[in-house]
Amino acid sequence: MSITDSSNSDSGDKSNSYKTRASVESLASRPSAQVLVIGGGINGVSVFRDLALQGVDVALVERNDFCSGASGASSHMIHGGIRYLENGEFRLVSESVDERNDLLKTAPHYVKPLETTIPIFTTFSGVVSGALGFFKRRKAKRTERGAALIKVGLTVYDAFSRRRGSVPRHRFVGRTTALREMPMLHPGIRYAATYFDASVHNPERLTLDVLSSGLEANPSARASNYLSVHSMGPEGIFLRDEITGEDIPFDAEVVVNVTGAWVDETNAASGLPTAYMGGTKGSHIVLDDPTLLKACAGREVFFEHTDGRIVLIYPIGERVLVGTTDIATSEEDPVGEAVCTEEEIDYFFDLISHVFPAITVDRSMIVYSFSGVRPLPSQENLEPGLISRDYRLERNVEKTPEGTQAIISVIGGKWTTFRALGAQIADEVLPMVKVSRKANTQGLPIGGGWNYPTANGAETTWVEQHLSGGISPSRATLLFERYGTRAPEVLSYLQRHNDQLFTSTPELSTAEVKYMIEHEQALHLADILQRRTDLTFTGEVTLAVLEELAAVMATYLQWSDSFKKAQLNTTRDVLSQRHHVRL
Repeated sequence: MSITDSSNSDSGDKSNSYKTRASVESLASRPSAQVLVIGGGINGVSVFRDLALQGVDVALVERNDFCSGASGASSHMIHGGIRYLENGEFRLVSESVDERNDLLKTAPHYVKPLETTIPIFTTFSGVVSGALGFFKRRKAKRTERGAALIKVGLTVYDAFSRRRGSVPRHRFVGRTTALREMPMLHPGIRYAATYFDASVHNPERLTLDVLSSGLEANPSARASNYLSVHSMGPEGIFLRDEITGEDIPFDAEVVVNVTGAWVDETNAASGLPTAYMGGTKGSHIVLDDPTLLKACAGREVFFEHTDGRIVLIYPIGERVLVGTTDIATSEEDPVGEAVCTEEEIDYFFDLISHVFPAITVDRSMIVYSFSGVRPLPSQENLEPGLISRDYRLERNVEKTPEGTQAIISVIGGKWTTFRALGAQIADEVLPMVKVSRKANTQGLPIGGGWNYPTANGAETTWVEQHLSGGISPSRATLLFERYGTRAPEVLSYLQRHNDQLFTSTPELSTAEVKYMIEHEQALHLADILQRRTDLTFTGEVTLAVLEELAAVMATYLQWSDSFKKAQLNTTRDVLSQRHHVRL
């Protein structure tokens, strides 16, 4: 969950805190577009990119930072959704597997193969409940899946996986082999199944790459964060700059509402009452525990807990991600503040002991926690885990002074299928604005994934050839990991702007912060700490880092002393209280 909601207006000194932003000025100076996309999560920017590639005059607005909602609170997985087979969602699994295979090729700088192991404790458990779930029985009691059910699922999954990719087939081994490969697994397991999916180590940066690809493809395409739809109705659209409070009249032929769990709230702003959304809360914790990291043996451990919930443990860098919960949100406040609770943390510790009983974890090992509300459709009386992760759209028409305005609401959607969702919505919109499709995004590299070195050892060679000028090998590697094949242009920018490494962390430099402000629309401390870098995720944020970053941003953004102090205090408080960051 983004912390920017509470850091936008905490200083009472907005007028002296920011200049007019170029992204806002581009919309205010030409206050119309063929299509207005509302929502800067991964699905919103995917719709934006696809339309921009077709030459559509498209604008995107996001009331917080890009990828600051559910998109920034994901499990960091790009997966086919093997568990959706149990619900009979073959179309979704087929599409998800194809999109996973595609992203391994088009975004190899962020999306990597992920070896996944399922520890199995029974042989036939879950067959009955699985059948009930398949036939959409609402009261089906979830139980732990056994070897028979998992074997069937993986066999079907392999059939889908082999169509547009070449990931290895699954392996099924007995207890002895499983414990030889992963000695710290529970000694009571009977089998282990291993297959391949994929992970996305930097989902926020991939979102930025998708957005920038749209902006670069079409000079008329415009996008801004911290710009909300204040109202939308017969008198037209009014955008509000969340930084300055300024209102901007705007007009569009088509409005695409991709605000996730906030779809109904956004529609309400136009006087269009809807009740499309339900949603479930998903929380995660990140642990700094070398023993648990070693126990994972480089693999994701994906399994059904004793209550039948799907959970996962897997290493990302030197940390271990543990998740996820699947808790129905309240009807009174379905999009309320999502926070990882103490009860959820206890649940995570219990599931770790279920798989690795010899490992003891405690709260001192938590370096970060996060939570978000999944944008799922409203489904009364259906267990959270059975609610479909598929997507659909709803069309409505609004009368405006200029005529009629179509409003398309996007319901559902998951990270893995963002490209396919964007293409489907674009295909719906293009005839409405009388534009023909000119480009297909399938197979089209994204941002720093262009010409990415994929052969064994090629990454090291590429870094030596393209990033060897005046920086250390470790700094060159970091830039490559953060920007992919765009790293040389970033390095060139840094060298032109008197770059100095931070004294508090080798992960940031003064000119790189300037680059993130000018080219990636970073406006708050959290934008850089949570979404332009992985400093919070890895537990590398210290009070010294906060203070140094605040000083650098204050210089570039001309913050007043009072605004800088408010930013610093709010960010420190929220990170420590809501995200378990120790400062």
